[in-house]
Amino acid sequence: MYGIRDDLLVELDAIRQAGLWKAERELTGPQGALVRTAGTASGAGVEALNFCANNYLGLADNPEVIAAAKDALDEFGYGMASVRFICGTQTQHTALEREIAEFLGQEAAILYSSCFDANGGVFEVLFGAEDAIISDELNHASIIDGVRLSKAMRYRYRNRDMGDLEAQLVAARDAGGRRVVVVTDGVFSMDGSFAPLDSICDVAERFGALVMVDDSHATGFIGKGGRGTPELFGVMDRVDLISSTLGKALGGASGGYIAARAEIVDLLRQRSRPYLFSNAVAPAVVAGSRVALRLAAQADGGRARLRGNAALFRSLMTSAGFELLPGEHPIHAVMFPGDDGAARAKAVSEAMLRHGVYVIAFSFPVVPRGKARIRVQLSAAHSAEDVRRCVAAFVAARAEVDGGSAGA
Repeated sequence: MYGIRDDLLVELDAIRQAGLWKAERELTGPQGALVRTAGTASGAGVEALNFCANNYLGLADNPEVIAAAKDALDEFGYGMASVRFICGTQTQHTALEREIAEFLGQEAAILYSSCFDANGGVFEVLFGAEDAIISDELNHASIIDGVRLSKAMRYRYRNRDMGDLEAQLVAARDAGGRRVVVVTDGVFSMDGSFAPLDSICDVAERFGALVMVDDSHATGFIGKGGRGTPELFGVMDRVDLISSTLGKALGGASGGYIAARAEIVDLLRQRSRPYLFSNAVAPAVVAGSRVALRLAAQADGGRARLRGNAALFRSLMTSAGFELLPGEHPIHAVMFPGDDGAARAKAVSEAMLRHGVYVIAFSFPVVPRGKARIRVQLSAAHSAEDVRRCVAAFVAARAEVDGGSAGA
């Protein structure tokens, strides 16, 4: 018999030996600016400031969101036990879809169990063998996997490089591409950088190409009214498809969607496999997400606090001698370059937890080799004092790991 067990154990050991093992810490309570971790064999649980969640507006434990979810359990039940087209559609599902579309300035929207499924279900339906998909090299894994599921011609352009995007559009046109789409993250989640959507739309329109944006790390807190990167760059009426999530700023539970013109959404309802063959989003999640969407639309104060926290963190970390990738997004990549960077980033993140701050180190294959980092994510739920404590923990942890060196 083929020894798959032994092969897998060797592969798992190689991951550990390379310092790339991704452990999961259990939390003993709700998500928030302050969390408590469960105890492990190597130590007791700790209470820590959380700087690694996608909880940008602090809505994950918002009382109004929680109350709506509780009420929905009584009114709509626990689960749908069905896909949407059989008996899995409640009035609140279609209401949330209408509200998402209106919020984003699109004609229609369609819910999925996650944004990963939304990206996994859109390309195969809209783009066949005679079509072309042109994707930014740093796009999210869900876009990469979704593109692979289609039979379309595939092109990749260098991150945010408009010259290379134009070259790939020329190649797609020369190859006879009928229907062409440029797809990009609105925010690149490992770097905290924005896609230049105005320039992307300019280039795409010269070639008659569609534009699709995954706005998961922008919906609710970027742009006027939290309407995301298309609003920030003034191209809400020029972007053809938007995919995003309910699992980050909009309450942080689960679920995703595509927002687009009505005929696109109608075709996805008929042909998109993750939509047709997955259970409907749970009633409590739908109800909580509707409230979270309303709160996000009104959260000018929260967005202002978030921008202030992000600016304060960047200023203090730069003054302390850490290397941060440039940007203005609440995501901050604190870099640990070089061959030993992955081990150093992991050691610093573990030391920071002992100092009461929860962050996570990222290394290959999540980011390129030699570009390890700790990704810090600010929230409107953090206070200025929380931000200062986070920076102080970075400084103390660096001293422990590097013997007090000045740089990161």
